[in-house]
Amino acid sequence: MTTAETKIRTTERGQYRRPDAVQRAARYTTGAGAGADTGTGTGAPTAPATGTGTSAGTVTGTVTGMGARTGMGALTGTATGTGTAAGVGTGTGGRVTVAVYAEDLILQTGMVHQLRMRPEIELIPEAEADRAQVSLVVVDMVDDQTVQLLHRLQRNTSTRTGLVVGFFESGALQTMIECGVAAVLRRGEADQDRLIHLVKAMANGEGVLPGDLLGKLLDHVSSLQRTVLDPRGLTLSTLTAREAEMIRLVSEGYDTAEIARKTSYSERTVKNVLHEVATRLDLRNRAHAVGYAMRHGLI
Repeated sequence: MTTAETKIRTTERGQYRRPDAVQRAARYTTGAGAGADTGTGTGAPTAPATGTGTSAGTVTGTVTGMGARTGMGALTGTATGTGTAAGVGTGTGGRVTVAVYAEDLILQTGMVHQLRMRPEIELIPEAEADRAQVSLVVVDMVDDQTVQLLHRLQRNTSTRTGLVVGFFESGALQTMIECGVAAVLRRGEADQDRLIHLVKAMANGEGVLPGDLLGKLLDHVSSLQRTVLDPRGLTLSTLTAREAEMIRLVSEGYDTAEIARKTSYSERTVKNVLHEVATRLDLRNRAHAVGYAMRHGLI
């Protein structure tokens, strides 16, 4: 066979095999995204998100493949993503803002370490402490310096103050009340869970006291009522006993003359008492006075 004939038959065999190779290459391209000389693919348009915030993520992939004559395609792919696949929350959401005041660096570091690990707490830097919902004062005992700090914090009506103390003297109970402390926790009991409970309770307007201190507080209030307020016709509320009785009668539908007969006061006295209550508490009328007294548990 001549050289020319060999070339012709080789060419014919190549032409006969080529379609099969192309088909196989096409088959690889369809099944695996490879084998075509140039291919462009788009990945999943939306990535699942966890957390809160922006969750839609878009991923775009460009694929370039070099097909061999045997039909096997080598795949080279690059992908770039835009957007955020996993959402990240912004803002504080339901977190409680807390400022920590401690008498030494060790106490400060320990308290901050306990709170920083919890996602429901946002620690406020010292420069922004006035915007904290809760102020935690951490001391060994309630001394004059602690009292000064508590009084200063009391002037900020937007924050509630809690005390984490090593040793709490019984005589410090009255001081704690005068300083507006809303919660007390002994340092020996101040594990992370109790701290978080205290902070969240204070943020919700609640008070927290150890059982023994709560008992002493109730005894103290009872003694105050018996020895100081009752002899003067006063109560712990914003109403005197006479004022509370008259507003209770108003809430039951009695008019001025009927209230005067039931209380043994003149009608003029009844009118003056009710007017004094309305003026002092900035109330518009008797119905408003009754509603105020009921909402605040005064009657």
